[in-house]
Amino acid sequence: MFKTKFTMSILSVVLLIITARCAKEDVVTFAVGGAPYEVEFWEILLDEFESQTGTKVNLLRQPTDTDQRRQGLVIALKSRRDEPDVFLMDVAWVTQFAMSDWLEPLDEYVEREKMNTDVFFDRVVNLVDKYRGKTIALPVYVDGGLLYYRKDLLKKYGYGKPPHTWDELVEYAIDIQGDLRRTNPDFYGFVWQGAQYEGLICNFLEFSASNGGGIVIKDGKIVLNTDENIEATQLMYDLIHRYKISPPNTFTEMKEEEVRMFFQQGNALFERNWPYAWSLHQSEKSEVRDKVGIAPLPRFSRGRSVSTLGGWHIGISRYSDAKSKSFEFLKFVVSYEIQKKLAMELGWNPGREDVYSDDEVLEKSPHFADLRNVFDNVVPRPNLPYYTQISDVIQKHLNAVLADRLAPETAMIEAEREAQKIIEIYRR
Repeated sequence: MFKTKFTMSILSVVLLIITARCAKEDVVTFAVGGAPYEVEFWEILLDEFESQTGTKVNLLRQPTDTDQRRQGLVIALKSRRDEPDVFLMDVAWVTQFAMSDWLEPLDEYVEREKMNTDVFFDRVVNLVDKYRGKTIALPVYVDGGLLYYRKDLLKKYGYGKPPHTWDELVEYAIDIQGDLRRTNPDFYGFVWQGAQYEGLICNFLEFSASNGGGIVIKDGKIVLNTDENIEATQLMYDLIHRYKISPPNTFTEMKEEEVRMFFQQGNALFERNWPYAWSLHQSEKSEVRDKVGIAPLPRFSRGRSVSTLGGWHIGISRYSDAKSKSFEFLKFVVSYEIQKKLAMELGWNPGREDVYSDDEVLEKSPHFADLRNVFDNVVPRPNLPYYTQISDVIQKHLNAVLADRLAPETAMIEAEREAQKIIEIYRR
């Protein structure tokens, strides 16, 4: 009798564990942060997914701050927790997470579901979402640096199109700035991100890569001290100190929002910024509403226009207990319908290339037609577990050049030397 009761008790416990596990496998936990209105819209999408599929998705609300979002994911993944199952990653995290073996490869699911991945920006997927030949994420939101310009002023002064080269930008800016300074002494030709933070690296990559340079790390060696990088850094200095078409506070205060507001107040001819600025420039209280155009960033005469890659990608945890359901949700997020909704409701730049030709999307956001070309010429920042330390070193020396404390040649030599020390520490 005792044995029977004991056996039944054990069976009951096992049944409860199995039932709980099965129930857990039917629920997906999705980690996402951002502005409050963005998270609220994700909640609407989760309800839509549940009504379509019957699968419950719990939203794990993350902070707005990007670094805090990353830290939260790192803690969970390092601990091998089974939640969150699905999450969004900044473009700079994807390879770092893949190198740590935290991401579930997606190829088997893609093949099983006969999912067409050719609809995504091919260059973005190959640069970010592939690791050792496997697909480990897919793009949800694509970002890249743009040139905003005052189309009304270019027309007024006889320039029929935005500049294709940096030399042309300098020429246009000096001409128009010189005349407009008679009535607006605060007017400048070109505003961009030069303060000491990650945005400076993004700008440097666009200057240097458009000259055939960049940040090259291969076989444990970093290459920064090149003629191409020195020439690009010299141009950044000259924009402030020689040509004087960029404000003196470029290297102390100019980040995305400072640049955006400066341009939006009608005080600049050209602006380097991300796509988010478009809708703000077109807002009712904007001084430049209906006066702005966008174009690819200029290049050096022997180079090509490039844009630093930004954006958010979706992946599945290697430790998820609900991988099949998680892929079903991932597929939903990157579908045409949901990508279109994210574009229409949040103004997000879709990871799918085909949404950029949607008539409704173009009617609401006509600048999407130009963005499509920009995203075909993106360059990524180095995807390394210790990238932030490398970035800090390069930022410090670039900013010293802009502040007129270091020569470009010296800055590249010193940045390369210090960055190499960091690489050697992690290779031991």
